[in-house]
Amino acid sequence: MIILIFCIKHDILYKNMGEISIDIKEKNIFKRIIEENWDNFKEVHPEYERKQYNTVINKMLKCGDEFGGHSEYVCSCCGEDTRSVPFSCKSMFCLSCTKVYVDELVTQISKMLHPGMRYRHVVLTVPEQLRIYFYEDRLKGELIAQLIKEGHKCLEEALSEVFRRKVKIGTIIVLQTHGRSGHYNPHIHIIMTNGGIDIEKQEWKELGFIPFEKLHTKWQYYLTNMMKKEFKTKEMKDLVNELYRKYPEGFVANISKGRAPKKAKGLAMYLAKYVASPPISVNRIIKYDGESVTYWYNDHETKRPKKETVDVLTFVGRMVQHILPKGFQRVRYYGLQSVKTYKKWKEIIVEGIKGFIGNVKDVYEVVKSVGYRERFKKGSGKDPFKCRYCGGEMILWKIWHPRYGVIYEKSKEPREKEIDRGSRHTIWTTTENVQLSMF
Repeated sequence: MIILIFCIKHDILYKNMGEISIDIKEKNIFKRIIEENWDNFKEVHPEYERKQYNTVINKMLKCGDEFGGHSEYVCSCCGEDTRSVPFSCKSMFCLSCTKVYVDELVTQISKMLHPGMRYRHVVLTVPEQLRIYFYEDRLKGELIAQLIKEGHKCLEEALSEVFRRKVKIGTIIVLQTHGRSGHYNPHIHIIMTNGGIDIEKQEWKELGFIPFEKLHTKWQYYLTNMMKKEFKTKEMKDLVNELYRKYPEGFVANISKGRAPKKAKGLAMYLAKYVASPPISVNRIIKYDGESVTYWYNDHETKRPKKETVDVLTFVGRMVQHILPKGFQRVRYYGLQSVKTYKKWKEIIVEGIKGFIGNVKDVYEVVKSVGYRERFKKGSGKDPFKCRYCGGEMILWKIWHPRYGVIYEKSKEPREKEIDRGSRHTIWTTTENVQLSMF
C-alpha cells in the first residue's frame, strides 16, 4: 500500500509540474513489454537463456491467466453462481503480485520483532567499482550471500567498540539489488536492535549515541577485506587500494538518527517500502512505443523526479537482471533476531529493556497474513465469494493445474497419488565464469 501511494503521489506531482505526461494507463503494460521482447532479448544476450530467468518470466506471463491454473468456486446454496480464480505467481518480479509479496514480507518481519525492543534502520552500500563482481556472481548468489553476513558482523563489531566490550546484537537484513533507475546496485537494508547482550557481564546494553562517521570506515574495512578474500588477485588488491585513496572517509553507510516506527507493523512497512518493491512500478512507465520505453524515478542527487528513455531491450535487461537464483533468501535473521539465539537470552533482554517499556509498551502488533478474499474486498469493496443471485457463500469446487490436470474436486478426494511430487523440483546448474553485462 505504501508503494502504491508513493507512486500515485508522484504521478500527480509530475502532472502538476507539467514535465511529464502519462501516455499509458494500461494495467499490464509491464507484462506486455516483457512478453513482446523477451525472446529478442535472449537472442541478443544468450547468457540469459537460463532456467533461472525463464522460469520466473514464464510464471509472470501466465499470472492471472486461467491456462496457467485456476480454482473454481460455486455457490453452496443455489449453485447458480460460479467464479474462476486464476493462480497468481506470487513473484516479486510480477507487478500484479507486488502487494501480495509486500503483505507476506511485512507479516514475516513483524512476527520476528520483539515487544519492547527498540530498533534502528541501517543501509550499507557497495561502491560502483565493485558492483560488477556481484553481478558476475549473481548466477550462484554466493558473493551476495556473503555480503549479507558481513553486514551483520560489521554492525556487531561497531557496537562492541561503542560499548568497549563484546556484545551480541540482533539484525534483520534484506537484500536489494536495484537502484532507483533500475541499474544493478546491490545494497542491504538492516533493522538492528538498539543495543545488545554484554557477553561477559551477561546483561543488556541499550545503545545511545553512535559515532556515525566511524560506521563508514568500518563498513569499508569489512567489505574490502571480504573482496580480497574472495578474489585473491593483484587486480583486486590494486582496486582496494584505489578505493581507500578515493574514499578516505569510508563507504556510504546510513543509519536512521531518528526513531523508526514503534509498531511492529509500521516498522516492517518502514523497511518493506524500501526493499519489497520491484525494480519499477506501472505508474512509473510513461510511454512504450514498441522500440523504446520512457519511465521516471526520483534522482538521488537532485532529489527531484527524472525522466529517462532507453531502448526496449535495455529496459528489459534492467528489469530481469535483478532476478535472483531460485531459493535465495532475501530476508535473513542474525544474532538476537534468530529464534534459537533469542530464546537463549530472552530473560536477560526482557529484564534489561524494562526501563524503556514505558515508552513502547503494548504498541507492537503481529500482522496476520491477508488472503485473496480480504485483498479483493479491500480493493473493490465487494466480496468475491458471495453469490450474486442468492447471497450465499461460494465454496471451492475444483482446482485445475496446467501440468497435472484436475487435482481436486469437491465430489472426489484430492488426487494426490497421481502427482509425481519429486518431479516438481528441478535441479539446474550454471556455467562458471560467464560474463554478464550490467544494464
